[in-house]
Amino acid sequence: MRRELNLKNLDETVTECNQLIETGYQPTGNWSLAQMCNHLRLTMEANMDGYPTWMNTLGMPLRPLLRRFALPRLLEGRSINGMKTAGMFVPSNDLDDRVELEKFEKCVRDFKASTNPLHPHPGFGNMSRDEFNQFHAAHAAHHLSFLNPAVPETV
Repeated sequence: MRRELNLKNLDETVTECNQLIETGYQPTGNWSLAQMCNHLRLTMEANMDGYPTWMNTLGMPLRPLLRRFALPRLLEGRSINGMKTAGMFVPSNDLDDRVELEKFEKCVRDFKASTNPLHPHPGFGNMSRDEFNQFHAAHAAHHLSFLNPAVPETV
């Protein structure tokens, strides 16, 4: 069963990932922690470095609707399940939790340290740095809610 998880910022996201590494976890969805960290890192890098033109072109007509209806749901922790992501953001199955968490942590540090302008999200458009921090944390909470911390076995 999927758990309720609300993360307010990227620091809380990194803390949650580290706790899952420490406790171990039981997946209730399709991805491991490594796959989630990889996916989250790739989406943040696109936010910093720029999304492919085709994504912006496809997303632009839907942007007003997505921004008005889907974005608030995501930020409130009520994201829409089952939405497919672009192939470039789909992680492979052979990733290591610790390696991908380290890469994700570095990406979070880079995001927080950067003073460069962020690129608009293809579906949600422009946001301030604080809004993107909240967006990425909510995006992470959506994915990480499919990982339940392992319950210690009783003797």
